[in-house]
Amino acid sequence: MDAKRQVHKDQRSANVAVRVVRPVRTADTSAQRHSPHVRRSRGRGAANRDLRLDDLRAKALAGERLTIADGELLYHTPDLWGVLEVADAVRRKLHPDVAYYNINRHMNYSNVCALSCTFCEFYRKDGQAGAYTRDLDYVREETRRAVEAGATEMHVVGGLHPYLPWSYYPDLVRTMRDEAARLGSDLHIKAFTAVEIVHLAKIAKQFKASDRTAGIRWVLEQLKDAGLGSLPGGGAEVFDDRVHDEAFKGKIRSDVWLDVHRVAHELGLNTNATILYGHIEDRRERLVHMDMLRTAQDDALARLGHARDAAGAVTLTRPGADLPTPSMSARGGYFQTITPLPFVPDGSALERLPGPSGIENLRTLAIARLMLDNFPHVKAFWIMQTLKAAQLMLQCGADDLDGTVVWYDITKVEGSGTHQEVTARDLQRAIREAGFTPVERDTLYRPVTRDGTAWSVGV
Repeated sequence: MDAKRQVHKDQRSANVAVRVVRPVRTADTSAQRHSPHVRRSRGRGAANRDLRLDDLRAKALAGERLTIADGELLYHTPDLWGVLEVADAVRRKLHPDVAYYNINRHMNYSNVCALSCTFCEFYRKDGQAGAYTRDLDYVREETRRAVEAGATEMHVVGGLHPYLPWSYYPDLVRTMRDEAARLGSDLHIKAFTAVEIVHLAKIAKQFKASDRTAGIRWVLEQLKDAGLGSLPGGGAEVFDDRVHDEAFKGKIRSDVWLDVHRVAHELGLNTNATILYGHIEDRRERLVHMDMLRTAQDDALARLGHARDAAGAVTLTRPGADLPTPSMSARGGYFQTITPLPFVPDGSALERLPGPSGIENLRTLAIARLMLDNFPHVKAFWIMQTLKAAQLMLQCGADDLDGTVVWYDITKVEGSGTHQEVTARDLQRAIREAGFTPVERDTLYRPVTRDGTAWSVGV
């Protein structure tokens, strides 16, 4: 590690609670502590109990949508434990006794990228030291290893390679599908972020500004025919033009990202969503991002037959509401999970920033559970949260730890390398210690029955 990076790491260690985002545009926290709504509570030790959270709890459990103003209260109240308790109550209403994990394998087909996002340590330019692009023999071998390890999912993403032809991508998916089938496995292929899908539409010469969804649809149809099963949620970052222009200029904006997922849902593909927080955005911008996601999910769930309320919202905690299931795919897809991703500064152009504190991570995940009232699942991605923190997050709104992963080249937390792996036993233990029953799932959240590396799914 060079001296500059060590200085930054030492500064972060000495200032673990430093806020990353710009100063929040709200009343001073000290004034909030003296608000008539807040009182000291012996039952919570040194915590301040905020009585306003009782009303938010009642709203959330009744299926009434929280407003952005409610979200700001959740972010700025000194009663952190109260926020976490409300998120836990909603999580337990949706998933009372269980927490999910899967046996998966990540593969990055290339780190060569035409973009140069300031938050990203992953990308390389073509010909630069450390740049790589995998051929189909490599893809076939990684698929074989995944199947032999009993994986139910391959998670595949990469950079926006400026020179690979369009044909490479359906060939990649088809190679995985055919190799898995040859070995007797129904391996699910979750691949390509919305940013990649638009890039593929452009290199296939199908993307037209006058009708961009036509090109997106063509690409998704071709990939689905080749064996694509669902889309990951990456590339969303934060839906805000200011943040976009400062941190990842050149990447698609929120409207195009949402178009990709909407078209995928129309084609019966389930997708996922993320939010990358703790860099140059502020908390309100995070809340707007969540609001845009849940509005898109309203449309997806309404297409599946879920009832809207008088304001047009579809919430899953409303009395009588059911969680969406894969059996609904004939009518369309939907967002399965929200995964809050903390910004990890090491090695990026934003390395000067400290990264979010552990407390901010807990609070943001809990708020995602409460604001995204129509997302069935909230994932504590242990790779970026660490397994110990993710375990705690199961009691703060999360119901999923992700999977065994094996190789992960996008982000390296606390000096870890690309080999980042835990076993199914590690995940089961973490879930049990958190007070839940571990359930192995496939990509679509169907329960998995396993006999060694052989597996099957329920409904």
